This record gives sequence, C-alpha cells and structure tokens, in this order.
Amino acid sequence: MKDLNKIESFKVDHIKLQKGVYVSRVDSVGAETLTTFDLRMKLPNKELLDNEAIHSLEHLIATYVRNDAEFASRVIYFGPMGCLTGMYLILHGAYTSKEIVPLLIRAFEFVINFEGDLPGVSEIECGSYRLHSLEKAKIEAEAYLYVLKNITEEQLNYSA
Repeated sequence: MKDLNKIESFKVDHIKLQKGVYVSRVDSVGAETLTTFDLRMKLPNKELLDNEAIHSLEHLIATYVRNDAEFASRVIYFGPMGCLTGMYLILHGAYTSKEIVPLLIRAFEFVINFEGDLPGVSEIECGSYRLHSLEKAKIEAEAYLYVLKNITEEQLNYSA
C-alpha cells in the first residue's frame, strides 16, 4: 500500500484544541466552494458527548439549519464527529467561523426551547430511533451556547 497523505483534521493539535467553532477545511468542487466547520463542543481526549444527546442534537440542529431563513439553501451537511467531541457543519460558500456564530446561537437556542416530539424519530425515519434524549440534548446545547455567546478569537481559529 502506498503512503497515505494525512488528512487535515489529523494535523490539528488536539492537546491545545479548545471548545469553539473552527474552519476545518475549505474545498473547491468545480467552481463551487464548500466550507467545513468543526463545532468543538467538548475538550478532546477529556470529555465526550453522550450518544443519545449527540443523536438528538443532530436531528434537531440539522432540521433547524435546513430551515433557517438565511442559511437553508447553503447547508450541505450537519452531523456528529466520530470522536464524539462535536459536530461538523458543511456550507456551500466561503465563510469564516465568526460569520456563522449567529446561526449557531439560533440553532442551539432552538434546541434549548424545543418542546414536543423530536423530528425524524420513528422506526420508519431513523436507523436508531430509540437512541435519543431531548433532556440530554438540551443540557449539551446549553453548555455549548455558553461557549458561543462568550467566544474568543482563539476559539474561532485553530492555533498552530
């Protein structure tokens, strides 16, 4: 097997990484630009998101951002990181972390204030429909909302 190039996210020093919002990568697809954001909700190698919480956050926030008046047509993907320390958001276009903080604040406030049945949570709609907790999602949303509302420049840019 040939030597594989290290992917960009593995080049980030996870020992120094704080909770925040980071541009993970910017890709060109033909003439189009896609921006991938690392929504780091937990400290790497120290904290994890609970599976039920992250799954419910995925359903709620993916639904929210795909319906947001400003960004709905630009959302390509929203979902969890495999390491369970945050989420990825991919948008069509070139954006900075600072530019999407207002969207994220709206989305996480939506989770905190959400009442009723979670969207897409039935055996027909979801491959693991029993793995959800609105209560745990609200706890995690509240914690990350605090980060978003008090975010610093260092929490908006990966440091070398």
